[in-house]
Amino acid sequence: MFSQPNAWKLKEVLKMPSKCPECGQPYELEVGFWYGTGYVSYALSFALSVATFLAWWVLVGLSTNDYRFFYWMGLNAVFLIVLQPWLMRLSRVVYLYFFVSYDAHYKHTNVKQFDYETNSYYQKEGEDEGLAEK
Repeated sequence: MFSQPNAWKLKEVLKMPSKCPECGQPYELEVGFWYGTGYVSYALSFALSVATFLAWWVLVGLSTNDYRFFYWMGLNAVFLIVLQPWLMRLSRVVYLYFFVSYDAHYKHTNVKQFDYETNSYYQKEGEDEGLAEK
């Protein structure tokens, strides 16, 4: 799905082809489609933070007598920063799957599209007027 297989090449972390090379499904279903991945990324980060908090609580424990909670907060922040490129990619995959589910017979079905395509949104102004006159 991504042009660069290495998620930690930060300049190319979100580079994607415009369509799936296998089935032809466009990845960007409408203009600004990927803005919704922020919510998915937030949910994944929150779930990961809860998981690390529970693991810290079970393995290390929490106490009001020392700074264990703050150590967890620092470790969790570093953990989330290191995993951010991977989380951004995973959130795109999850978000796309909300709208386009897997089809075993993809070669015989049409691709999923919204009301308008991204390319038609970016048409030059003169092109629309020329089409209306014909």
